[in-house]
Amino acid sequence: MSSSFQQLGLYTTLLGVGCGVGFVGHYYLAESQSSAESAAITAPSTVPAALQSPLESTAQAAIPLIPTQGNPNFIAEAVQRIGPAVVRIDAARPISSELPETFQHPLFRRFFGEDMPPPSSLPERVEQGTGSGFILSRDGEIITNAHVVEGATEVTVTLKDGRAFEGEVVGADSVTDVAVIKIEAADLPTVTLGSTEDLIPGQWAIAIGNPLGLDNTVTAGIISAIGRTSYQVGVPGKRVQFIQTDAAINPGNSGGPLLNDRGQVIGINTAIRANAQGLGFAIPIETAKRIADELFNTGEVQHPYLGVQMVNLTPEMRQRINEDEELGIEVDQDEGVIIVRVMEGTPAEAAGLERGDVIKRVNGQPVSNATEVQTQVETSEIGEPLTVVIYRDGREESIEVKPTSLPQDLRD
Repeated sequence: MSSSFQQLGLYTTLLGVGCGVGFVGHYYLAESQSSAESAAITAPSTVPAALQSPLESTAQAAIPLIPTQGNPNFIAEAVQRIGPAVVRIDAARPISSELPETFQHPLFRRFFGEDMPPPSSLPERVEQGTGSGFILSRDGEIITNAHVVEGATEVTVTLKDGRAFEGEVVGADSVTDVAVIKIEAADLPTVTLGSTEDLIPGQWAIAIGNPLGLDNTVTAGIISAIGRTSYQVGVPGKRVQFIQTDAAINPGNSGGPLLNDRGQVIGINTAIRANAQGLGFAIPIETAKRIADELFNTGEVQHPYLGVQMVNLTPEMRQRINEDEELGIEVDQDEGVIIVRVMEGTPAEAAGLERGDVIKRVNGQPVSNATEVQTQVETSEIGEPLTVVIYRDGREESIEVKPTSLPQDLRD
């Protein structure tokens, strides 16, 4: 069966995590990606900005926005306003030391006998990494990327004015790559949150962060695309629709803010393509803020889980599916979203969804691709009925599914 999924270009693993480089607080994305967008509905894509309301910072909602028309210094003014709320995050995590593989050979052990040191006696190494973040509240609530603080035992937060604080990682969500940190402080500078609801390619984009350890670095460019799926970006395990920008982003920028031309935060810089220039990606602020709020409130995030794998239908995909004898599916449509696998013991199986079903509507909303299905599932409530309209055997059927929480073993 696995060969069939590979032929269709599916990610048969439910959560494939993007490749990290060292511990420098940034993702380098793989060079190759599937040409056919597909998805596993385990922890669906986060809600796009078009479905969410604009956000405002509770701390600085009343601050006047920066006028940009006829203002050649709007970038400098945006940085002066928001820069003090951008922080450097230094994280340390232990790395166990092991004997080189050569010295673990039985020949060496026989030769050295009891003089061969056991692995447990070797000194533990500490790996250091640097990323960025920004302050959400005056009492020290900070947001960053989950991979910046992953596995960290010590976190130090340094402000632009040089003050340093010990940080506590309150929670991290690997599914969206968002984490939150708390420091004990008061009267801190905070950012102003914007909205991506009206964001369009071609608008100004400003990035602030600590790339390569160079604190408070500012770069500018434009929004080059919106709504990039995790599959298009090359990190299929992330349930985010990314903002793409050509503002220079480098290792260490992770967790820092992406601003619009009005000095408002519209995203969290999180990933770059190692094989390209001018391709950086950010998590929309609506997604990041929603996840941050849940992490501060409960310490964890619950993602709805159905338990199906699906692929977008095209004439070519229809032909490939019909010719695959292992799948045993006969498709008579050239567009839509088809289920190619239902995992055992999942809500989808319990509800009666089957391989070969073509999904037409979810939660009352028409869907034309896998990303739209994921979006609707993500907005559902765990344990509450979710109506899925499917096309099966020449007619439409309505099926109620009760999502459960994404299993822990599928998050990492």
